[in-house]
Amino acid sequence: MTEQRVLVVSPSWVGDMVMSQTLYSLLKEINPDAQIDVIAPGASKPILSRMADVHQSVLFDVGHGELRLGYRSCFAKRLRSNHYDQAIVLPNSLKSALVPFLANIPVRTGYRGEMRYLLLNDVRRLDKTRLPRMIDRFMSLGLAPEEALPEFKPPELTIDPGNQEDCLKRLGLDLSLPILGLCPGAEFGDAKRWPEEKFAEVAKGAIDGGMQIWLFGSAADRLITQKIVERLPTSKQKNCRNLAGRTTLLDAIDLLNLCRQVISNDSGLMHIAAAVGCRTIVLYGSTSPEFTPPLTDKASILREEISCSPCFKRDCPFGHKNCLNLIEPGRVLAQLEI
Repeated sequence: MTEQRVLVVSPSWVGDMVMSQTLYSLLKEINPDAQIDVIAPGASKPILSRMADVHQSVLFDVGHGELRLGYRSCFAKRLRSNHYDQAIVLPNSLKSALVPFLANIPVRTGYRGEMRYLLLNDVRRLDKTRLPRMIDRFMSLGLAPEEALPEFKPPELTIDPGNQEDCLKRLGLDLSLPILGLCPGAEFGDAKRWPEEKFAEVAKGAIDGGMQIWLFGSAADRLITQKIVERLPTSKQKNCRNLAGRTTLLDAIDLLNLCRQVISNDSGLMHIAAAVGCRTIVLYGSTSPEFTPPLTDKASILREEISCSPCFKRDCPFGHKNCLNLIEPGRVLAQLEI
């Protein structure tokens, strides 16, 4: 096959970025000579360096919701010299389709929406029944219209052993006890977060069972993770390490790989944990495992079947958040291999 140069406009969220690897793998299966470049925002761009099928990641320095037409125009002009054959636009916004149009990429593929008819010339109709999962929708854009989807290849992020060792030394971590990773944050909103007091109960039970706890998250999650530590008896806090805000995204990839098991909300870190081979226990509230499941056969899904879930809201419209609050710590502990 001849080399095909493909530019992918990536999603912004970390979890969506991990799931987009299913598209890159599919493109390489169809044409092993394909060169896949991905434009991405700074927050999620580092993940692409751990995806073997991506040739090059390109920083797209525009914040969520910003137009910055002048920047987009200059950015597109710089891309013209790469002579891409096709652009695949994963987000559904009008703004996300501007760069491929301004870069004069001959084939511009994406789903219909936000009056993008003039910007895309390979416009697909999204059939949510035929394509129920996000990964189905991503992969379908790499195929001919209405072509049947093959089995997906689960995302697999590579590990940097050198960085892994550096993180252990820098953060004073050890591997003497089995590690349970806890990911109590969710950037999308509170409706996806299981309460910190319930995470603390699980942490206590796991420590009693001979495990140590590593708490993962961004600097924005530091208050939540600190509350979890403080809810533990003082004697057990030494077996709970709060790493939130102390690691980069690449550090988190390498450290999650060392965890025997991970408990997480539906979040970007959950998808990373699945992609580095962890046994993953996922708590779903306002979102749906039918749409964004952990892409691993080593996952357990816990959710409460109530009439208002999933609502896909950032905050509970009714104020009770029972989709998560009714999940008791005992149910979660019962899933652990202690």
